[in-house]
Amino acid sequence: MGTAKRQPWVVGVSGASGTPYAASVIRALLAAGEAVDLIVSRAARLTLLDETGISFRDAHWRTDLARWLGTEDRLDDVRYWPAGDFAAGPSSGSYPAKGMLVVPATTGAVAGIALGLSKDLLQRVASVTLKERRPLVVCVRETPLNGVTLKHLVELDAQGAVVLPASPGFYAGGSTVRELVDFVAGRVLDAVDVPHSLYLRWEGELGAAARKPGDGDGDRAEGE
Repeated sequence: MGTAKRQPWVVGVSGASGTPYAASVIRALLAAGEAVDLIVSRAARLTLLDETGISFRDAHWRTDLARWLGTEDRLDDVRYWPAGDFAAGPSSGSYPAKGMLVVPATTGAVAGIALGLSKDLLQRVASVTLKERRPLVVCVRETPLNGVTLKHLVELDAQGAVVLPASPGFYAGGSTVRELVDFVAGRVLDAVDVPHSLYLRWEGELGAAARKPGDGDGDRAEGE
């Protein structure tokens, strides 16, 4: 009695190029005081190794995650589930997750989620998220997109998911890779109303971002 129930955001990392997007999202969720349940697909491990040189191992996931994020802060708020574990907590609708962020999402993951294939835990949890009417953000990272994938994305939108391409904006003053990565991560978090300081928001003044001093830490802005 009186103990707060843990309600995590599930972050699913598929094998698309773009593991820095996932790292930025996870860091910002933890900084906002949110709990995270992490699923890293088998293909994502290969991409992570290729892009960062980090081997992500089930038995040493905490050490590997700290290397990936570049920090050990708040890792007690992270729970890791292997991609082949269909008995994992988030595979059930009764598990108290807030929602799911698939960052980045391959076209294969997009297809599997749209069709309800549940071929691994990532896809299963995404299907559960949709059926429970919880927020699902799919950050697709592929270009160009063929007609089949576009139909799958339209289907995800129809089912209530937020389709969010990994498409950084430039008009807010971002000039480094880290700033552009954080821009996309910030838009992912905006979609689920998680507060962050990953970018400087648009305030209706042309050229404002270029005139404001930046310290290069990724705090840049975008607005619509």
